[in-house]
Amino acid sequence: MKKALLILSLCAAALMPSQASAQDDAPYTLDVFSHAVFYGMYEGTVQDKPIPEGAIRHRNWSYAKKLTQDELNSFGNTLTATVTLNPLCDNYDRIGNVNMVLVPKGLTSYDYQATDIKRFEIGRFITPFMRLTNTTVTEVPYVYELNHLTNVFHDETITADYDVWFELEVYGYQGGPGQGGAAVEVPGCAGRNDVYMGSLKLESTQSPNIIYGDDHFILPLSYKYELKNYTLDGTDVIDQTVRTINFTLAEAIPNAKIHLITSNHGSNSNGEEYNRRLHNIYFDNSANPVFSYTPGGKSCEPYRIYNTQANGIYTSSPRSDATWLSFNNWCPGDAIPNRVIDLGNLAAGSHSFKIEVPNAVFPGDQGYFPMSVYVESTTTTLGAKEFNLNSISVYPNPVNDIATIDAPGLNIKSVNVVNTLGQTVYTGTTDKVNMSQLQSGIYIVRVEFDNNQIAVKKIIKK
Repeated sequence: MKKALLILSLCAAALMPSQASAQDDAPYTLDVFSHAVFYGMYEGTVQDKPIPEGAIRHRNWSYAKKLTQDELNSFGNTLTATVTLNPLCDNYDRIGNVNMVLVPKGLTSYDYQATDIKRFEIGRFITPFMRLTNTTVTEVPYVYELNHLTNVFHDETITADYDVWFELEVYGYQGGPGQGGAAVEVPGCAGRNDVYMGSLKLESTQSPNIIYGDDHFILPLSYKYELKNYTLDGTDVIDQTVRTINFTLAEAIPNAKIHLITSNHGSNSNGEEYNRRLHNIYFDNSANPVFSYTPGGKSCEPYRIYNTQANGIYTSSPRSDATWLSFNNWCPGDAIPNRVIDLGNLAAGSHSFKIEVPNAVFPGDQGYFPMSVYVESTTTTLGAKEFNLNSISVYPNPVNDIATIDAPGLNIKSVNVVNTLGQTVYTGTTDKVNMSQLQSGIYIVRVEFDNNQIAVKKIIKK
């Protein structure tokens, strides 16, 4: 079968040979951005502020950096991305995201809106109400597992025509005198427009138990499309929150998956930001949804430690789990889920993706659901001890004292617990993790098994 890359925004196909080839079995770490400073989202792009080495500034809220060929070659077949934010003068909970962008080969810069680039949102997060002068908690981490993207890094069909860039985007606003509510100016920030520092770290290993086949496919369908029911720019039908995306495959693809990110946003207290709604996903005009979900469903109390300003939904005393679950779609200081929908094998020809939120209401024609979607397919041969990382759990979460690692049929080689400063605060070799002496906060539990697979989980210490 002839292999060729041919990616278009809505109608295209690409079958891409993929072979992970790390230089050795040692873990590889790449600091794409380190403490990059982001500026006010409503102001003109700053011209006199430093830019991270090797990067370009698209807007006050967006930096981009190209990965070199040597860097791409150094990745194995596993990938963890960690975003870390440090507070400056932001005073609000905002959206942020990480994008992978395929840019025509050899460019040293590119237009953010260019039609010949291919942008994939691979991680979204919500910034916290985080006070600059807080000395206890100074950063917040967001972690994403993105193993499937290593195929792009090692696919010569792609890298012959495209460079791989990463974008880190953090929106913020520093407030101003006389502005009340959540827009009040942060003390010490008068006259400033720096809102956050942001870092992006990529970590990779080479697992002998993951063997990728020759065919890889990736196709962007939507990047932060604003789904809403009050304009035809946001819906298929006025007064219905529904969007259909049609695309064509030149050739059949196996093991297809939809990668989907959505989050509810709005400026009205009675609007969609504060109402949990059922989302239905249909594929190829199916009569019934192939996937359904309701955002939220978790308590935001564990993230209170990051929300140190007296603003927003954390102004009241601690809330019960039932109260949180009754209204919140997401938590300031937490990542938005990357949802993956298995489609199986797809035939060549026309296909359609449709999302519908039947009960959405947008009071005063305000609010929207930014939606990013792409289709991906990788043929994979699993080793005898291969496992699904989603089957690994660490509980209870939140935890008071002892956390247990549940990994059926697997032998633990080592356990490391890392705090938000990147410091290892616990090491062990069993499924019991003693966190009784650790301070309250969010930690990353990194578990390596005898088969050299690594699972990374986030846990809250009460």
